[in-house]
Amino acid sequence: MSNSHQCLVQSKKPFLVSFLTVSLFFFAVLNHQARADEAPSPDWQEDTLTGDWGGLRQAWYAKGVDIGVMHKSDVLSNVSGGLKRGTAWLGHTEVRATFDLDKLLGFKETTANFVYQSDLGSKFNTHYVGAFMGVDNIEVGTNTAQFYEAWLQKNFLDGHVSVLAGLYPVDTEFYVHETSGIFIQPPYGMANEIAQTGVNGPPVFPLGALALRFKLTSPNEHFYAQAAITDGVPGDLDDPRGTHIKLGKGDGTFSIVEIGYTPRAEAISTEQIESFNKTAIGFWGYSNQFDAIDGSDSRHRSRGVYVIAEQSLFTESAQPSQGLAGFVRFGRSTEKVNQIDWSGSLGLRYRGLVSGRDDDIAGVAVTVNHNGKNYRQANNAEHQEVNYEATYRVQLKPYFAIQPSLQYITNPSMDKDINNVTVLGLRTEITF
Repeated sequence: MSNSHQCLVQSKKPFLVSFLTVSLFFFAVLNHQARADEAPSPDWQEDTLTGDWGGLRQAWYAKGVDIGVMHKSDVLSNVSGGLKRGTAWLGHTEVRATFDLDKLLGFKETTANFVYQSDLGSKFNTHYVGAFMGVDNIEVGTNTAQFYEAWLQKNFLDGHVSVLAGLYPVDTEFYVHETSGIFIQPPYGMANEIAQTGVNGPPVFPLGALALRFKLTSPNEHFYAQAAITDGVPGDLDDPRGTHIKLGKGDGTFSIVEIGYTPRAEAISTEQIESFNKTAIGFWGYSNQFDAIDGSDSRHRSRGVYVIAEQSLFTESAQPSQGLAGFVRFGRSTEKVNQIDWSGSLGLRYRGLVSGRDDDIAGVAVTVNHNGKNYRQANNAEHQEVNYEATYRVQLKPYFAIQPSLQYITNPSMDKDINNVTVLGLRTEITF
């Protein structure tokens, strides 16, 4: 294994390492829970390009091992404005392995999860567009392959309490709603007012960080509360390639808490209806202080709050699985140390808009990123960048989709010298 792919663990915080070690041991010995109802086996023949691998997948699944492989390829073209016109390719490949440790080792309600990913291609936004928020959610700063997730989770009380420890990205569970997942632009995952923060960003794509996550769910599953504390500097600033868990002196911590309301559609089974109903509020912050954004000698904490909501708005009576859903999100961050003091998004998506294309999804969305007063005054910058996106996902097979998109960006990077941008794109997604 090359040095770039070795997991580097450097800790100057023995108390934290001890705490995590105890937590992992805690997962291994607490096995008194009853096994939950078995979920039906996936249909690999129908849902993946490579099928059941001659029966191997089914055999592994029966023993508690589930392997999945997915690839996305994007071709983007800047047709006007921005830094310069041009076309580029980006690629993202992901291998996921999930282990049911109840089946494998008898550790009740315990799961291990690993995600290894490879990200390649052009730095399209950096070279061609120059937008603050970016234009593609698989673009990364450095081409590399690395572990994105590597964690253990222990459930209690029939899954209503769970504890997770390991390499963990917070954007897999926090600040998330399903309806925005159709879009290509980055802020429909982790919003920019959080993604901009920290020394090396918070632990969001493409980097996870060493973390502890706790989650409580009400008996009727209508309410939840979750909290996570992570290393304050994900990865290794001196080596952006490969997997690194480096607990350096002075890293501090990043913490996030979210409370949500998620009532479910009870009258019709989830196989017949696609229903969205979620409202949540979250709070986040770093333990360290950061230099003031205006260049003064002062230092301040970086903190913030956000709210998200999504809702099914219309369901076709003849086809309950089809219809219109919408989402809205808004977040604030400390303007004394961050460029963006608030951002907001709203969008709509419709499954089955075109007759005979029941699994296709159409979507439109807009995001505003607003410069804080301190940054504007220090840099003579525009107030805000506004990003529009329209997209249509064509589901040709359960395992194969193509997705054209159109983006229009005003005031890229809030820089008066960069003209408004129009970007055309085409995504191809394959599940193997």
